[in-house]
Amino acid sequence: MSDKIKLLPEVVANQIAAGEVVNRPSSVVKEMMENAIDAGARTVKVNFREGGRDLIQVVDDGCGMSPIDARMAFDRHATSKISEVDDIYALRTFGFRGEALASIAAVAQVELRTRQQGDEIGTQTEINGGRFASQTPVMCPVGAQFFVRNLFFNVPARRKFLEKPNVAAANIRAEFQRVALCNPQIAFELYANDAPVYTLGAATLAGRIVDVVGRHIKQNLLEVEADTSIARLEGYVGRPAAAKKRNAGEQFLFVNGRYFKSAYLQSAVLKAYEKLIPENCAPAWFLYLTVDPARIDVNVHPQKTEVKFADEEAVWQIVNAAVRETLAKTGAVPLMDFDDAGRVEIPVLQRGAVYSEPRAMSDAGYNPFREAYIDPAAPDPNVEFAGFDVPYDGAMPAAAGRSYDEVPSGGGDAFGDSELEFIPSAEPEQRRLEIEPETRFADAMPLAGGYVAATLGGRLTVVDVRRARERILYENYLLMLGHGSSASQQLLFPERLVLSAEEYALMEENAVEFAALGFDVEYLGEGAVEVRGTPADMPADAIDELVYELLHAFDTPVAMADVRRTKIAAVMAREGAKGAVGCRTREEAQALLGQLAGSGNFSYTPSGKAILCEIAPEDIRARLG
Repeated sequence: MSDKIKLLPEVVANQIAAGEVVNRPSSVVKEMMENAIDAGARTVKVNFREGGRDLIQVVDDGCGMSPIDARMAFDRHATSKISEVDDIYALRTFGFRGEALASIAAVAQVELRTRQQGDEIGTQTEINGGRFASQTPVMCPVGAQFFVRNLFFNVPARRKFLEKPNVAAANIRAEFQRVALCNPQIAFELYANDAPVYTLGAATLAGRIVDVVGRHIKQNLLEVEADTSIARLEGYVGRPAAAKKRNAGEQFLFVNGRYFKSAYLQSAVLKAYEKLIPENCAPAWFLYLTVDPARIDVNVHPQKTEVKFADEEAVWQIVNAAVRETLAKTGAVPLMDFDDAGRVEIPVLQRGAVYSEPRAMSDAGYNPFREAYIDPAAPDPNVEFAGFDVPYDGAMPAAAGRSYDEVPSGGGDAFGDSELEFIPSAEPEQRRLEIEPETRFADAMPLAGGYVAATLGGRLTVVDVRRARERILYENYLLMLGHGSSASQQLLFPERLVLSAEEYALMEENAVEFAALGFDVEYLGEGAVEVRGTPADMPADAIDELVYELLHAFDTPVAMADVRRTKIAAVMAREGAKGAVGCRTREEAQALLGQLAGSGNFSYTPSGKAILCEIAPEDIRARLG
């Protein structure tokens, strides 16, 4: 009986292996960009044609290769990254298996031009379908130039089922973004069919994120940082208010400079945002972990996007705690004060450290009924309570100088901060001041800092001008959205925006509504729009942010027309009020308060922030002593 088991020819084995390492054009881009970085490149350029099917070109200014290295680089398991098995557990490079170039060359026609520093002439090496074709001297700059042509030309079944060019191009852009985001110190360029897509200079991490994702994210980035003996975490997360629908493409995790996927660590981030964002939404995050290479295993999958952590549960806790602390410190988490002084740090295990619990202490002489503990301003408990002397809406009584629903966020004097912050006690419609409809503001007087003082129902009232303007604009836009269109102002210099495919489709779908709001937009295709005009009185220095916020509002299902309308009006009002300045004369102040009174709800903005606070005579007496 004849033997049946045979060794596969090397070319066939490489083609099979290519299916794991190189399954699409974007895989080729990823592998070769990472090789360029491992080679010490400071500039990496990528060009592709027809979604990478016809050509993928990667040019770098790294260390280059000798003629022998250029030939051996295409042999399977040939690598300069490791030399023994223990090196796998201390990796500080992207590649290490020595499979990428061999797999690519097995299913394409590859040309490599390379030269080392100090060599007068370079080398051109050609590999066709895994077979060595030629190697000749060539003039070329220091570094490496790879040309990958006719991907899967010798595997017709695989080539037949390649993605459509537009889908393949989107996947290439995604891989390019991931590599660029974890290497902000390197300049990158991306070209599609020889047309520029990205031109990224070396930048800071925040600058690189803005350059890659778009200017709309600049105002929404919150810095995250934690340093423990297990892992170091740094990066940025998005504000809860800017959360978008799941799978929006703005979630990135990196470990030791390598992009990876982890549903487990993703849950750590989402847990920190619990009850701050809708269940079907997710914030943006760009988180970078640094872990001892011996404590992680990246040798899990040929594409190296899966990572195993030796301290997985501890890393989860570090990520969750760091994101929660960031949200709290920036005020995203309400009713909590996280000052730097006295904050609780993430526990850090230090070798050789001796920990001891603090000694419990008590005050044996404490007596809560001592006269010294009694507030002289408190009501006399022997006098029967006769009720409040002003209409009461259900909130707890306020401290001196504050309205019933008002608590300054910074802990300072209500007039000492640049902007008043209020913590509402109920839904906006439920906490409207119970004042007779005919009651109006009187004796208006401008104050410094963007405030106006007036009397309302016989009580001294302070009004935040910007928030009042936001309320007025909100009511105006609600009426406009239901019955007409807004005036438009032309921009001196039109602004060009590049949107994602989904955002472009959504904006084009709602072109009529954008025009009704006062936007003059030209749709250029390929995700590009040119904004030539904006709603009148709208600040022109943040058009991209305004368009992004509106697209988020327009994403509400049409079936929820009322919710959709209020969201759009709220966005327009918030952006339109940003440029509001304080009143200069009594007439301006009185006119503003007249408009506010006519809005129907002059107590709170659409987002629930208090517009005014009242100061009762007894509060003034208490302050003056």
